Amino acid sequence: MSVFKAYDIRGTYPDQIDLELARRVGRAFADFLGKGPLVVGRDMRTMAVEVQSAFIEGVLDAGIDVLDIGLASTPQTYYAIGSLKAAGGAAVTASHNPAQYIGFKVTREEAIPISGDTGLKDIEKLATTPEAPAPVAQRGSVTQVDTLPGYLDHVCRWADIARPVKIASDAANGMAAHTFPALLERLPEIENHGLYFELDGTFPNHEANPLKHSNLVDLQAKVRETGAELGAAFDGDSDRCCFVDETGRPLGNDIITTLVAREVLKKEKGAAIVYDLRSSWVLPETVLAGGGKPVKERVGHSFLKERMREHDAPFGGELSGHYYFRKNWYADNSEIILLAVLNILSRSEKTLSQLADELLCYHSTGEINFEVADKAGALQKLKDSFPDGQIDELDGVTIAYGQPDQPGWWWVNLRPSNTEPLLRMTLEADEAEVMERQKAKVIEILGVQPEE
Repeated sequence: MSVFKAYDIRGTYPDQIDLELARRVGRAFADFLGKGPLVVGRDMRTMAVEVQSAFIEGVLDAGIDVLDIGLASTPQTYYAIGSLKAAGGAAVTASHNPAQYIGFKVTREEAIPISGDTGLKDIEKLATTPEAPAPVAQRGSVTQVDTLPGYLDHVCRWADIARPVKIASDAANGMAAHTFPALLERLPEIENHGLYFELDGTFPNHEANPLKHSNLVDLQAKVRETGAELGAAFDGDSDRCCFVDETGRPLGNDIITTLVAREVLKKEKGAAIVYDLRSSWVLPETVLAGGGKPVKERVGHSFLKERMREHDAPFGGELSGHYYFRKNWYADNSEIILLAVLNILSRSEKTLSQLADELLCYHSTGEINFEVADKAGALQKLKDSFPDGQIDELDGVTIAYGQPDQPGWWWVNLRPSNTEPLLRMTLEADEAEVMERQKAKVIEILGVQPEE
């Protein structure tokens, strides 16, 4: 299986990605862009220092200059690319993947992502040719740049917290442990009770994937123990944040998107809000009610960012916990979304659970994963089983029956994962009984039990 994925480059070290491939990817990336300087940052994984060094050598071989920002979260790397007006950049990271993984998230200028559809396949071809290209006569140079102070200044622009708030947070030994404590020093109104804020690329406490509820157990306990108003869980490279309310209940990221979108529209009437098609129908309903324009998009950060630019959207969100901001080069940032939620909470007389309950009017399965060999066959089987439904093939297959103003409505989306060998299903209905019945029916049609 290729390490060149739909949105990034990712694989195990050193069998799938070794130092030679890292150098060749750096060279291919530089040759593809054909200009510099290029920002390069890295996460805290055990092999990240040497992999970053090899990648940088490849860029230098192409005669392109490098701005080495060293240890940096992915949002910090995006900030560096945008603020330093670089021609592009790379975060050396494997995001939430286990400790043996490493990889690269690459972008053009303004932190515009390079995906499989916009250049990653070209970079793959350049990096995997039989013979590596020779270094150019005039190799590039490296400049070390400390971007953390500027990054903190940038993120603090979103802070508008009206009263002291108490939170619990879990850095999962990932890159939030690098940036978030420094941010908290500038925001004394936030009282933080932190878990696993020691940088450790072996992830000794739990996986750095906050979408798995099993990884939230310690955070939920800390919220209850401290009386925190919310809990925030970061992923490995700190570009995602997931939330639990003051009771410890995990909240869907579409609910958080809806909550923040409502506030955004109070300040920017008529604005577009971009969201992925797995999101609850309460999201577009709320956006319309707030005078905004809901824009549905397929799953994947490169697609949402492109659509946000197209519509000049101030905000967008994905069910995966990525949240995007126009004034952040349309890029995702875990700390900005946390500040946005705290801004709302600090001005509300309601708790986070009460605010969420107002939006939890429908019943969703959340995203369920299936290991299916014949993905195309499974999608066709689903379509054939519901021939009278409203069918949408924006991303996989979405089948809908009815609308929110019609009792008994429900919808299901089944799509191939862009990053793993899985089919992913999300189903929502107006009643819990309808949701459970249709969920069981879809599972029966697929003929395979979901993953735990």
